[in-house]
This record gives sequence, C-alpha cells and structure tokens, in this order.
Amino acid sequence: MENSTHYEIFRLAAYGDIGQLKYFYFVVVTVLYVVIILANALLIGVICIERSLHEPMYLFLCALFVNQLYGSTGLFPALMFYLLSDTHDISLLYCYFQIYVLYTYAITEFCNLAVMSYDRCMSICYPLQYNNIMTPKRICGLILLPWVYSFFINAIVISLSLRLQFCANVLDRVYCDNYSVVKLACSNTTLNNISGLVVTVFSFSCTIFPTIYSYVRILQICLKSSKETRQKAFNTCMPHIASLLNFSFGCLFVILQGRYDTAHLPAILRTILLVYFLICPPLFNPLMYGARMVKIRQACKKVLGRYPKT
Repeated sequence: MENSTHYEIFRLAAYGDIGQLKYFYFVVVTVLYVVIILANALLIGVICIERSLHEPMYLFLCALFVNQLYGSTGLFPALMFYLLSDTHDISLLYCYFQIYVLYTYAITEFCNLAVMSYDRCMSICYPLQYNNIMTPKRICGLILLPWVYSFFINAIVISLSLRLQFCANVLDRVYCDNYSVVKLACSNTTLNNISGLVVTVFSFSCTIFPTIYSYVRILQICLKSSKETRQKAFNTCMPHIASLLNFSFGCLFVILQGRYDTAHLPAILRTILLVYFLICPPLFNPLMYGARMVKIRQACKKVLGRYPKT
C-alpha cells in the first residue's frame, strides 16, 4: 500500500475557473431543472388523477417519471450550488450519498424500461390474456422490484468503497461517481473492481436481454398481423425504444469517459456528455410521451382545463 491520507473531502475539478460564465450556466441549469420538475410532476399527477390512465402501461410510465425526478434531484441542486460557489469541495459522506442516488437512479431506469418492454410484449402478443397476466399484484411487484434491487445492490457497492484509503482527492467531474473515487484509492481495490463488473454485467443482462426478447416476440407477431395492428404496435413501442436508446447512449458516454482519456475534448463537451443521462432522459421522456400518446395528451388537456389559470 502506498502512503495514504484520511481525506474528509473531495475536490470537483471539472468546474474549474469559468469566471462570469458561471451565472449564465446557473440560469441554464436552473431553467432545465424547473422544466424537468414541471414536466414530470405534471404527468405523474395526471396519471394519478385520471382513472382512465390507471392501466399497467401508464402506471409503469408513472414509475419512470418518479425515478427521473429522483435522479435529477441527485444532480441539479448540487450542480447549481457549485456553479456559484468559489470552492468546489464535497464532503466524503455527501460524495458517497450522491453516488448512491445517481447509481440507484441509473439501475432503476434500466429496470423500468425493461419492465415496460415486458408489458408491451404481453399486450401485443397476448391481448386476450393480458388482463389476467397483468394483475394488480404483479403490477405492484414490477414497479417495486427495480427500486428494491437497485437500492440493495448499490448499498453493497457503496459499503465496499467506504473501507478505502485514498492517495488523492481530486475528481475531474462535476459530480461524484464510484469508478473515479475508486481510482484514487491506495488500498487494494480488487474486490471493488470485481463487484463493480459483476453488478454491471448482471444488471445489464437482466434488463437488455429481456428487452431484446420482448421486441423479437413483438416483431414476430407484427409480421403475421394486419397493417392496423402493426401501426398500433409501432405507435406504442417507438417512444419506449427512443427512451431506451437515449438513456443507453447517456450511460455509454459516462462509461467511455471513465475508461478512456478524453482530455483532448473541450471541457464543456466532456461535462455535457457526463450529465447527459441525468438531463436528457428526464427532459425528453415526458415531452415525448405527452406529445405522442393520445390518451396522456387528452388527459393533460382535461386536467389542465379544470384550472384555466394554470
């Protein structure tokens, strides 16, 4: 083991010295956060209020929007604070807390998207048995399982990181992530690396493979069905596929920056790619689902119509 120091803080070096631009960035970030809160909260409220939307597909969407609010809150308040702050130090405890929130958000998001693909598969492939398959008990289980799994698995990951001793305390990030923290450790990180790999592979396998299988089954049914059925399947599946690709690319940007040297890229571009998975999906999904799904759009008009001033 190399000489280590008991650090109580980490320094988020990615903020750098941006001068007066910090006020511009602060306004942009604040506007984005307010839009994300309003858009997601609106659709959560509409789905909860309107009984016509108390169907599995919309309840799973509601869970997706709740998770997006949760993940955004893990980033934006801290980001807004550090943009205006003269120092960019983050306590060790809050750093681990932020890692826990952001990682549970990421895994829950992937799991929710996998659950939504399963729901679409059951709806399209087994329309007559759908109501018997998607019982209230199963719906509750499919909504709760991603949260329980992500909270439990990330508690293990964080507990392994808590034991580490560090040789440095400078993170080239605007937020804490576990991989960057582990790289600063002087103590043996073999267990952290193995557990991180196992969690990543297992979580990815349990979400992406069921999603692929669901869409293969949907494609098989569509090829044998009428043009009207294919169009209906396309309209319900396209928003989900777009959400999945959007979030997957965001996570890929983070993974690639952690594994490869991206110092040649402009600092602002590196930062945008790092926060993409925390900004674009929570901003993109409610706008897309609200615009493309007729029942949600009509329900929004109905609910907002009750409050003309709003």
